[in-house]
Amino acid sequence: MKKKSKSIFQGGLGQLTIPVIAIALLVLFNLIRDPSFFSIGITHNNDGNAVLAGNLISIVNSASELAVLAMGMTLVTAACGGQDISVGAAAAIAGSTFVKVLKSGGSISGLTVLAAFLMACVVAMLFGTFNGTLVAVFKIQPMIATLILYTCGRSIAYWINGGATPTVSSPILTGIGSFIPGIPIPTPVIIVVVVAVIFRLVFHFTSLELFTQSVGINGSAARLNGINVTGIKLLSFIILGLCVAVAGCIGVCRLGLINHETLLLDVEMDTILAVAIGGNSLGGGKFRISGSIIGAYVIQMLTITLYAMKVSSTDVKAYKAIVIIILVVIGSPVVKSRFEKMMRQRQERKVPVTAKGAK
Repeated sequence: MKKKSKSIFQGGLGQLTIPVIAIALLVLFNLIRDPSFFSIGITHNNDGNAVLAGNLISIVNSASELAVLAMGMTLVTAACGGQDISVGAAAAIAGSTFVKVLKSGGSISGLTVLAAFLMACVVAMLFGTFNGTLVAVFKIQPMIATLILYTCGRSIAYWINGGATPTVSSPILTGIGSFIPGIPIPTPVIIVVVVAVIFRLVFHFTSLELFTQSVGINGSAARLNGINVTGIKLLSFIILGLCVAVAGCIGVCRLGLINHETLLLDVEMDTILAVAIGGNSLGGGKFRISGSIIGAYVIQMLTITLYAMKVSSTDVKAYKAIVIIILVVIGSPVVKSRFEKMMRQRQERKVPVTAKGAK
């Protein structure tokens, strides 16, 4: 009986093969270019607290908003077979709501920050419900449905604060956007870990992961098996709304103000690419949240690498596009299938002739 050969794509890493290889190549390139690129040191911030510093810390810290958005985008992609291109605009709306509540409460206390965050979550979930309704109920293609909010979202954010860009200052907000006193790890990195753990617990204790994949693979079959297809698609957009609120609030806390025009500008494409680089099919179906998180760090490591090589900010996008196209093509189904076919043929040629005639 002939054994089926396993390719690198079918082995232990599976969907994580491409993002792991991408990370490994970037690490190797930077180690050759500058052996000290990944060195981590201890420094003191403006408040006199000892904190971790270095390119590696900068990468994981700067990619926090992108990683959170990529987790939510993965669910939408898996369930709907399309992407939400309004996450940046929705984050601006959530951030504006966050600042509006903070400014209306007088002094900024822990309860005020919590209330502002909860309100930002509610608003982002409502806009997520709007997008989800267009997709799940009215059967509009996700990119077309979310194009509405992509177009007008930042204008809505502008109206929330009356066209102003108010600043907010508080030790609590500073701690959320940078470092908590006594903890050397950037707070946004801790938030990413918390969000990832919550996703993992939800998938472990509920059937959401299975239902989402079933709906994405074959919605008609999922419906026949008693799965609420419309509800799952709608829920994926609502969960993405929560992720949008988290990312928007992190962005506001980093800057200490809300600028509706620049907050997470152009993050939509990076979010979709993080999902793709993570080995997830943009056509829906099987997914891995961990792959999208790694994909976010791949994009940010590439960005930091280009800046370290003195590439101008205007040229960074072009270089990123070239590298990302290569990664996405390598991870495409066509390339995977041809590679697997080549590996099978190679394995068959290695089988001894005597073994074929053995009984």
